[in-house]
Amino acid sequence: MKICILGAGALGCAIGAALSEAGHETWLLNRGRAHVEAMNLNGLQVQDERGERSVRVNATTDAQDIGAVDLVVVLVKSFHTADAIAGGTALFGPQTLVLSLQNGLGHEDILAEAVGRERVLAGKTYVGGVLLAPGSIRAGVAGKQTFIGELDGQMTPRVQAIAEAFNGAGLATTVSDNILGTMWDKLLVNVATGALSGITMLSYGQLYSEPLLECTAKAAVAEAIAVAERAGIRLSLTSPEAAWRLAAEGLPASFRTSMLQSLEKGSITEIDFINGSVVRWGQRHGVATPVNATLVACIKGIERAMADHQKRDNP
Repeated sequence: MKICILGAGALGCAIGAALSEAGHETWLLNRGRAHVEAMNLNGLQVQDERGERSVRVNATTDAQDIGAVDLVVVLVKSFHTADAIAGGTALFGPQTLVLSLQNGLGHEDILAEAVGRERVLAGKTYVGGVLLAPGSIRAGVAGKQTFIGELDGQMTPRVQAIAEAFNGAGLATTVSDNILGTMWDKLLVNVATGALSGITMLSYGQLYSEPLLECTAKAAVAEAIAVAERAGIRLSLTSPEAAWRLAAEGLPASFRTSMLQSLEKGSITEIDFINGSVVRWGQRHGVATPVNATLVACIKGIERAMADHQKRDNP
């Protein structure tokens, strides 16, 4: 299978490395020139459960270098989705499929508008990745589940073929007939820890040792569960406690959420697609979400402070 990882940051490289090692023609497409050049020069340096190794990969900053593929796996930051897919037109042939494995909710609608709903698949992954340096990542693949599915819940040959390719690469992948429910399950995990870690700048070890923060996290998840239930979403995570426990499963005390990593780099976050999704769906279905609205406001305030600071430093 010819596959393009659109947005090959840490997570995209973790998935791309697994697929490359399994023999698929896998392309890592990323805007970061230093990252791409390092991978092309020395291979992708991977640290994971198997130790450290160099993986030969195809990496580029330009979709034109790749041409039409069978599958585009979208892993850009949520707020870059529209621009990224618009810049990837060279990737699309008559049979090309698009699979979003991004955090949060709402990307599928953006992708469908760009390429047609019939091409779009949805998914969620618990695979992890941290960028250590250009061309170097720490990956968490073993035992981490990935769920993919058709937007209408059909169990089609095309989605099953993708699952087989992923499973053959050591990416434990299940086809779901309830992918929206699966996406909400992952959203609950992100709601539990992302914004709070970003606001407090705490690692997981610190976050999980503070009872006040645990209470706030569970209150945010409880709101999200109430919204999902009102919207008729089938959840497998049905308690705030379950989401709070799952969020930390298998992760070290030093782990820092992607939202915290974004803020530490001075970048805006995906808050609009995570806690912001809970607020929007709550408004749509008449469910109050004051905890999530407050978390969104706090993250937006931090982003504003960063932007103002950058303007002062670069007038």
